[in-house]
Amino acid sequence: MQSTSFIYPIPDPSWIEKLCRWADVHFDFFAFTNGNGQHYPEEPFATRFFAGNIQLSKTDVWSVSTNFKKVGIIGYDFKNRLEKLKSENKPFFELPEICFFQPSFSLAFDGENICSENELSDDFWKEIDRTNLPISTNTACLVKPKISKEKYLKTVKKIQDHIIEGNTYESNFCQAYSGSFETWDPIAAYFKLNELSPMPLSFLFKAKSQWIVSASPERYLKRAGTKIIAQPIKGTIKRGKSTLEDESNRKTLANSEKEQAENLMITDLMRNDLSKVSKTGSVKVKELFGIYPLPRVFQMISTIVSELKEDVSFSDIIQASFPMGSMTGAPKIRTMEIIEELESFKRGWFSGAFGVIEENGDFDFSVIIRSIIADLEVKKLYFGVGSAITYDANAAQEYEECNLKAQAILEILGGK
Repeated sequence: MQSTSFIYPIPDPSWIEKLCRWADVHFDFFAFTNGNGQHYPEEPFATRFFAGNIQLSKTDVWSVSTNFKKVGIIGYDFKNRLEKLKSENKPFFELPEICFFQPSFSLAFDGENICSENELSDDFWKEIDRTNLPISTNTACLVKPKISKEKYLKTVKKIQDHIIEGNTYESNFCQAYSGSFETWDPIAAYFKLNELSPMPLSFLFKAKSQWIVSASPERYLKRAGTKIIAQPIKGTIKRGKSTLEDESNRKTLANSEKEQAENLMITDLMRNDLSKVSKTGSVKVKELFGIYPLPRVFQMISTIVSELKEDVSFSDIIQASFPMGSMTGAPKIRTMEIIEELESFKRGWFSGAFGVIEENGDFDFSVIIRSIIADLEVKKLYFGVGSAITYDANAAQEYEECNLKAQAILEILGGK
């Protein structure tokens, strides 16, 4: 919770959605983050709201000294600025690699209260109160997978051939669903998705005509003073329909040698990445193979922490660790080349990072997964799902894991 001077009760349960709809009219950019009260290592996202009209230049994003917050996106294809890589697959629509804004208005939420650094005027309350929620909303959109199941299975075999040849040990292969629409309501979609799948790092983000509706379960990086935290997820299993089945599934995931091997490879990769910007000997695995219950799945999460070297900047940290290893594989650079060769779409914002950078340099970024990316001007949307392919991966099971990850989003887009 931010340091605040003014605390107000939330007038009614629909107030936050009204706030988002009010902001959509008055601001080019806004973001709402929500941890949903989930039990999550190192805490979920704080529940906060930011809005503004100033898009930041790349210089401002990477600047070390600023006296304002920065909220935004680092797209996956920013990798090409960090390494000699390329993104030649066709995009669904064009997206900026970096998209941050400076909030002129921000709020924090603590249970039943709204917290503000500035006093909120009577006119503000009246404006939100007068904001009507639409009687009917459209979140439905006919989406199609970019590749067939048959092609997916064949591609997994190609990745396993690369593994046999020693080119990669583990590759996070992703497929996409896409669709077009005449009208689509991202605000309604977010609140419906968050009701269906209330995740610890969920967020709604608007950048002019482009939106992200996210139910992300995964943290990329969090900085608190000199401490840096990485939390790669590798290992997924569905929740059970009964207490007995739920516990059985949890144990199955916890004891899976395959999932542990996948998780360990990415944990080691993230340890290596953090060592580039951390004090010697300070990189520690705080928790290995933690099993956490989320609304529809159990996830295997490992937590790596370290102490940053003196004068390490946000730019230094991103350069050392982006993209996150859980969305690439290992070894990172060669595996990203293989991903580019075998995937059927340009990832864009999918599998990038979203977050908030505080005035003091602290930050918290999620991984953009379980997320719908839309452009209301070109009237298109897409989302991606993926899983880690290793030598002993079963292609059909990996395909079903992708279906499990896509389930809540498909329900929203199906208009159910």
